[in-house]
Amino acid sequence: YINMNIKTPQTLIDEANKEIKTISAEQALDLVRNNKCNLIDLREESELVNLGSVEKSTHIPRGLLEFSLSPNSPLVKNSVVDVNKETVLFCAAGGRSALAAKTLKDMGFKNISHVEGGFGNMQVAGFKIIK
Repeated sequence: YINMNIKTPQTLIDEANKEIKTISAEQALDLVRNNKCNLIDLREESELVNLGSVEKSTHIPRGLLEFSLSPNSPLVKNSVVDVNKETVLFCAAGGRSALAAKTLKDMGFKNISHVEGGFGNMQVAGFKIIK
């Protein structure tokens, strides 16, 4: 028996994309170069180890996002993440970041976006990757 009322991850992503702001890797790079955003890498630790991390990004695994960006979290209290700036999320391909952007919107964040195509598109756009 399969419950047909259960949504697929792709359905959730499609629904999230209707409510959130998606930007290109080039737009994200411009924001980073002008120090106008928090760049948050949602990938798992193993992905960073295997593929490298993006310069000037803050690593917060998707599973810890809500806790890491709550008002009382060390990242927010110590201004590692400036909640007054746009927060740009990315993952490997854009699925997790779309879901995460919707979650942050639900938490009350206003300036949230995610990078279309994620890490793959960011490499092509010219982000510096640190291995």
